[in-house]
Amino acid sequence: MTTENQHDIYLAGGCFWGTEHFLKQVRGVTYTQVGYANGNIENPTYQQVCTDKTGFAETVKVNYNPQQVDLSLLLDLYFKTIDPTSLNRQGGDQGSQYRTGIYYTDVSDLPLIQAALAALAKNYQEPIVVEVKPLKNFYPAEEYHQDYLDKNPAGYCHIHPELFELARKANISGNA
Repeated sequence: MTTENQHDIYLAGGCFWGTEHFLKQVRGVTYTQVGYANGNIENPTYQQVCTDKTGFAETVKVNYNPQQVDLSLLLDLYFKTIDPTSLNRQGGDQGSQYRTGIYYTDVSDLPLIQAALAALAKNYQEPIVVEVKPLKNFYPAEEYHQDYLDKNPAGYCHIHPELFELARKANISGNA
């Protein structure tokens, strides 16, 4: 849902539990949902996605208010949670469903995404392997995956805990 006051971006950063929990901390993010993006079957299950045959990436739908947080800041924060040079792996998770990706619904976001990746690449000697594509499809993950780390505070997460605090404080100086 992209309106004047709300925009969507879909971010894949390895296991979606931590990525969702991280992004929910950012002021201006109004809604998150974990799911599966850009695969080749309808309504996949977690078990199907884990076979490495469906083409899906574990992804977080991020709905945000651009008057409170802009896409540029969201991408900068997202980049802090991933190894952008690691193909099909983040933390202890390995497989194509754990690839990193930015899936957009508004083609006008593409130049900003490309510029952010170009700036990021200057910090690495290895190539950046973050996939950038238009969103082809997105299916919500099973209910037990939604808000997983809220329900299971000691659950597995590849994102360092101090980054959650960084997300909470990232744009605190903006409008209250």
